[in-house]
Amino acid sequence: MKELKYLNKYFVKYKKHLLLGVLFISLTVCFQIVGPQMVRESLDLITSYLEQADNQNLTAEQKTSFGYRLLQYAGVLLIAALLRGVFLYATRQTVIIMSRRIEYDLKNEVYRHYQSLPLSFYRKNKTGDLMARISEDVSKVRMYLGPAIMYGINLIVLFTITVSYMVSVNKWLTLFVLLPLPILSISIYYVSDRMNVQSERIQRSLSNLSTFVQEAFSGIRVLKSFVREDDSSERFTQESKQYKKESLKLVAINSWFFPLILGMIGTSTVIAVYVGGNEAMKGNVSVGNIAEFIIYVNLLTWPVTSLGWVTSIIQRAAASQERINEFLSQKTDIVSTTNIKTSIEGTICFNKVSFTYPSSGIEAVKEVSFELKKGEKLALIGGTGSGKSTIANLICRLYDPTNGDIIVDTQDIKAYDLAHLRSHIGYVPQDVFLFSDTIQNNVAFADETVSMDVISQATKDAYVHHNIMDFPDGFQTLVGERGITLSGGQKQRISIARALVKNPKLLILDDCLSAVDTKTEDIILNNLQAVMKDKTALIISHRVSSVKFADRILVLDDGRIVESGTHDELLSQKGLYKQFCEQQLHSEGIK
Repeated sequence: MKELKYLNKYFVKYKKHLLLGVLFISLTVCFQIVGPQMVRESLDLITSYLEQADNQNLTAEQKTSFGYRLLQYAGVLLIAALLRGVFLYATRQTVIIMSRRIEYDLKNEVYRHYQSLPLSFYRKNKTGDLMARISEDVSKVRMYLGPAIMYGINLIVLFTITVSYMVSVNKWLTLFVLLPLPILSISIYYVSDRMNVQSERIQRSLSNLSTFVQEAFSGIRVLKSFVREDDSSERFTQESKQYKKESLKLVAINSWFFPLILGMIGTSTVIAVYVGGNEAMKGNVSVGNIAEFIIYVNLLTWPVTSLGWVTSIIQRAAASQERINEFLSQKTDIVSTTNIKTSIEGTICFNKVSFTYPSSGIEAVKEVSFELKKGEKLALIGGTGSGKSTIANLICRLYDPTNGDIIVDTQDIKAYDLAHLRSHIGYVPQDVFLFSDTIQNNVAFADETVSMDVISQATKDAYVHHNIMDFPDGFQTLVGERGITLSGGQKQRISIARALVKNPKLLILDDCLSAVDTKTEDIILNNLQAVMKDKTALIISHRVSSVKFADRILVLDDGRIVESGTHDELLSQKGLYKQFCEQQLHSEGIK
């Protein structure tokens, strides 16, 4: 229960629901035990009636009196059943609704916490694991918050009231009648535990099957081009067989559940009839008491059965909450020192900045120093792994530098409110990601209230408007998962339009024109020069054609700045930049 203590704050928040739930459960139990008592009174009345009828002739008034009393008992029994139903409904409307609300709050808390964690967290953890903790684990916790608490309280109240009354009638009969119930509870616990273990195996098998299908459909182009359909179908069959195998095992285990319950109920009933009959012959109990005890045994069977089930639920919930707490305990180190929200003009200064990725230990940036002035167009060029994208990540504060300082305008970048800083940056990442939504909503992602005119102009500046208009649904075209229905160049240009809609102070283009031809690239860059005339831009690329129009170019190699200057100045230096130019010209000549 140590891990589940984290949920106590939600019990405090919804204490009204919890307290009302306890009250309604208690009232439900009170009206539930009225039924057996009315059956006892009715049977005792009938027995008394038959005895009197054998000994003497009953008058019409006596017969009417007996019938009237039976009708009273039946009426009380009916009213008690109705009231029990009402309070049972009220119980579910309090306890179960409480569990659903806590589930909602917990999922939102986990999701908000996920969003606050740094990029390094997502590099270390698999997406499937993140999703499992916010869905499957939270659902298992909800079973503890709702059914486990409800049945647990019901067991305590019903057992306390019922057994106390049964002992007051005849303690020996009570002892023998209840003897099979602990055995039932232990048996159900072990069956439930095996069911839960097998259910987890089924869930893993289903997860593997779903992952395989998702990858197969997402990579359908590759699958078809390599003619691997038959192999894919064979593997799908194997995964399906495994899922079927695990499911059949669960059915076999589950088949023990109800036979155990019925067997124990039957055993208790036989004991009640035999021991109760002997006690009745001794005059210690009445015939009505025997029937009453049999009904009590049936009433106690499910609560006692649920004890094993509830115990198993609590164990699973504790394990799931431990997994949730593991992530909730992780804190981000990307925090603001003073939460400054002053307007950002766009001047960026790197002062001997170095950065080492914590997950891999690779030093991507080594003592880099440069200044990007307001309104300047600065370009970064270099080979793969030279540190270009890392510099973009540092400016967006997806990471903090290991050493050195980054100054934005006149303040340390860490002093700015994180959301405020990023709201002034239009970032087009190297790995373009589009949501499974319409083109319009993807472009307007930064600001859902933006007008259609602004969206249209942004797509024109990104030179993708004419492509969108060629689609039958125009801006309402669904782009599919990760933008699968669009070409690589179209996805990149829509991503650029998404950044332009923000009207940012600083625009960062991280190798986002690699999938477009040179002509389209020139048009986009010319459009961006007009759009970003008074704004700051950082252009990152491995292609010379993307950076030659920049005011200044920095050449990176192995995380260091090795050359700096304009396009013409760098060509005259006959260094690494000129090698890039010659290699790319040679490649274009071959094409």
